[in-house]
Amino acid sequence: MPRAGLTPAAVVDHALALLDEQGGDALTLAAVAARAKVATPSLYKHVPGGLTELRRLIAVRVTEELADRLGAAALGRSTDEAVEALVAAYVRYAREHPERYAAIPQAPDPADPALTAAATRLVEAVMAVLRGYGLTGSEVVHATRTVRAVAHGFASLTTGGGFQLAEDLTVTQQRVTGVLTAGLRDWPGQAPAG
Repeated sequence: MPRAGLTPAAVVDHALALLDEQGGDALTLAAVAARAKVATPSLYKHVPGGLTELRRLIAVRVTEELADRLGAAALGRSTDEAVEALVAAYVRYAREHPERYAAIPQAPDPADPALTAAATRLVEAVMAVLRGYGLTGSEVVHATRTVRAVAHGFASLTTGGGFQLAEDLTVTQQRVTGVLTAGLRDWPGQAPAG
């Protein structure tokens, strides 16, 4: 019988706390079980697929978290202001939760409906902003890939310690976002305004 109060979601909560505190190398079923104050075999009642399933559940959760952050950041904003807020939220999430961010799969398994749904929400948050530039069809896909490349690249370099020079990273992020929004305003294939 599963322990009262322990659910798959609670197991993921324990795993995320472990990731946040000790990093990805510390993620084992034994460590999560110790944190949940249960025997390791007890976790299989909540996560039958073991560590592989737990990593999948983590990937779903953190992808949903990032999608929520992006959606909230863009809410009530449009075009340049929305892109600036979206990139800032993306980078902030990666900086605040580097281990969680590292758990987001770059190519979700299409056979996993929960992960596909979370990844779709993430992409749709970006596409919704880009439609404000008059982008549709394949052009909104190309622009979404561009925004993702910029946001992920900047976030990954920031969390990985890739920027060692003394200049303020906030200014660099503003410059990068400025180049991005200028490019989006002049994107090929835009629908006419108005």
